[in-house]
Amino acid sequence: MNDTSFLRDAIESALDRTANRPVQRRQLLGVLAAMGLVSAGPAVAQTRRLVVCNWGGDALRHQPTAWGIPFERQSGIKVEFDGGGPSFGKIRTMVESRNVVWDVCDANLAAALNLGRRGYLEPIDWSRVDKAKVRPGFYNEWGVSHFLYSFVLTYDRRRYGDNPPKTWADFWNVKDFPGTRTLPDRILGALEGALMADGVAADWAQIYPIDERRALDKIREIKANTVFWKSGAESQQLMRQGEASMGMIWHTRSVVLRRERGSRIDFTWNQGVLIPAGWLVPKGNPAGKVAFDFIAATQSPESQVELLRLMGNGPANPAASALVPADLKPDNPTDDANMAVQILADADWHAENQDRVYNDYIKVITG
Repeated sequence: MNDTSFLRDAIESALDRTANRPVQRRQLLGVLAAMGLVSAGPAVAQTRRLVVCNWGGDALRHQPTAWGIPFERQSGIKVEFDGGGPSFGKIRTMVESRNVVWDVCDANLAAALNLGRRGYLEPIDWSRVDKAKVRPGFYNEWGVSHFLYSFVLTYDRRRYGDNPPKTWADFWNVKDFPGTRTLPDRILGALEGALMADGVAADWAQIYPIDERRALDKIREIKANTVFWKSGAESQQLMRQGEASMGMIWHTRSVVLRRERGSRIDFTWNQGVLIPAGWLVPKGNPAGKVAFDFIAATQSPESQVELLRLMGNGPANPAASALVPADLKPDNPTDDANMAVQILADADWHAENQDRVYNDYIKVITG
């Protein structure tokens, strides 16, 4: 019998059930293609979908508003967001197994260098993406910044009153500023803060290359008074619930906390560690060059100001500065006044040293 109607119906039903789950849909299409039940190229192309992976939370809620829906209207291509987090390991596994389900990943420029040098990323197509629409130096061969964020010193005003912590030296000073601290469970930001706490000037040329032993020894000093957060949501909850009285957390989380009704949480930009986020395109991404059309669309200064309004991300396009309203300037890491008191993270140093130093860091904070 050659009646394949049931089989076709089963395939259509399976595809329908994964319509709103882009990762599972891509995986299903790959399996069906391998079985010869669908054509890998045209079938994927006909879906006209682009999958963007970010880190969930507010990004999963607001990036579709700022970037996804406008691109859909402009291109007719459906943009789907996956909040599963584009970690190094996940991207590497997808590329090595030739089962790539993401088209664009929301990471940072250090990750772009780390993954790109190992062959896991597509080079940025500069015929589609405009270097002139990003701050000088905030791009590399495999990544281009779409916003900036900072690690900032965040504190409980009720706990410290008129004498809040203002520097990382204050953060490390548990005698004059008692209370539980919270630091990231990763080296980016934490090592820079430790060095400034130990007396290194808040100057890029003084911080880099990082003196690893000195920074790790300083982390060890404060370990007993510190909770090491694993996610932005966790850091936010630690501060909101009063489990930590001060923390090094992402400024986007600090902005949300400060905006809450009756909030007791504030933060300072002083000695913040400024980090250019970066769009990355995994090697062999299903949507091909369309990924770079999406990235180009996110360079719109108006859309970047909208993301600043929604979740506090600093615009990467310098043309956006003139569009930022006065009430958003205090929340903007790329405002001239705020940038002047921060240091810019060295993406090259972190790309070269992340894997090795991270292992030492974990031993310190868990040992």
